[in-house]
Amino acid sequence: MRNPLFLVYVLAGLTALAPFAIDTYLPAFPALEHDFAASTIEVQHSLTFYLLPYALMTLFHGAISDAIGRIATIRWGLGIFTLASIGCMLAPNVETLWVMRIVQGLSAGAGNVVARAMVRDLYQGVEAQRVMATIQMLFAIAPAVAPVIGGWLLGIHWQAIFGFLALYSAIMLWAASRFLPETVPQEKRSPLSFRNVYRNYRTIFTHREYSVLVLATGANFSAFFLYVLASPVFLIEHLGLSSQQFAWMFIPTVCGTILGSWLAKRAAGRYGTRQILWCAYAWMALMAVCNLLVSALPFMHPALNILPIALFNIGMALAMPVLSVSALDCHPRIRGTAASGQAFMQMLLSTISAGLVAPLVWHHPAGLALTMLGFLLLGWLAVRRSQLLLHRQE
Repeated sequence: MRNPLFLVYVLAGLTALAPFAIDTYLPAFPALEHDFAASTIEVQHSLTFYLLPYALMTLFHGAISDAIGRIATIRWGLGIFTLASIGCMLAPNVETLWVMRIVQGLSAGAGNVVARAMVRDLYQGVEAQRVMATIQMLFAIAPAVAPVIGGWLLGIHWQAIFGFLALYSAIMLWAASRFLPETVPQEKRSPLSFRNVYRNYRTIFTHREYSVLVLATGANFSAFFLYVLASPVFLIEHLGLSSQQFAWMFIPTVCGTILGSWLAKRAAGRYGTRQILWCAYAWMALMAVCNLLVSALPFMHPALNILPIALFNIGMALAMPVLSVSALDCHPRIRGTAASGQAFMQMLLSTISAGLVAPLVWHHPAGLALTMLGFLLLGWLAVRRSQLLLHRQE
C-alpha cells in the first residue's frame, strides 16, 4: 500500500524540477560570462532559451500523458532532461549552452505538467485544493534552496550546478517510476495526433472560464517571478549583494509562499472561493503598492526592498490552489491537456518577462515594481471575469 503523504512528496519533487532548472544557476551568471567571454545579455539568453521551449512543449506534455499514460511521459521527459543537464555541464561555449538549455526546456515540463494532472486524477473537491496547497508549500522550498545550492556549488565550479540538476532529475525519475501509480488506464487514453491535440486545445482555450483562470494564475505568478528573472541585476547591482547572498531574497520570498500555501490549505472547505480570492487580491495589491513606494525611496536596503516582495507571495500562494483546481475542473475528460494549457500560460508570461520585459525594466527598482503592479492588474482583470467572483460560492 502506497503512503499517501509520500505520493504528495514525489509529486512536489516533480514540480520542483522547473524552479531548480531556473534558479540554481542564477548565481553563476558572472562566472559564465567570464568563462565563455559572453555578455550579460548573452548569458541571460540561456534563460530565455530554456523558458520558451518549456512553454511551447507544455502544450504537448499533457496531451502525451493523456495518450501514453502519466508514468511513461515522466520517464521520457526526465530521462532527456538528465542527458541535457550533462550536456550543459560539458558545454565549451555559450552557444552550446543555449542548445542544451533548449533541450532542457523541451523536457523539463513533463514532471510539472503531469504532476498537476495526477493531483486531480487522485483527489477530489476540497481535498484536491488541500493537496495542491501542500504540494505548492513543498514546491516553494525549491526557489529558496536552489540559489543557495547554486552558490555553494559555484565554489567548486559552475559545471557542478548542472551536475546537480542531472542527479536530481535522475533521482526523481527513479522515485516516480517506483512509487507513483498510473492514473490513466489504457481504456481511458486519448489518441495522440496533431488533429486531436488541436481540437482539445481549441476546446479548452475557447472555454471562457478556463481561459480567464489560467491567465489570472500566470499573471499572478509573473508578478513575483519577474524578480527571480531579474535577480542577478536586482540583487547584485541594485542591492549590492554577492553571488553567494541570493538567499537574502529567495528565503524570505519562499517563506511568504509557504505561509500563503499553509493558509490556503487551512482555508479550503472553511471559506468560499470568493472570500479567499478577495482576500488574496486585496493583500497582493497592498504589497505591490508598498513595493512601489519603497522602490521610489532615495536609498536602497536589502531587507526593506525585499520585504514587500516576500509578503506579496502570501497572497499569490493563497489564490493559486483555488484558481488552479477550478481551471482543471473545467475539463475533467482531458485533464492532462488542461494542465498543459495552464502551465503553458504561466511559462509564456514568464518567457515574455525573461526575454522582453525584465531587460527593459531592471535598470531601476521602480521599473520592476511598476511591472509587478501591472502583472497583478492583469491577473485581477482576468479573475474578475470568472464565475468564481461573478457568483457567490458555497
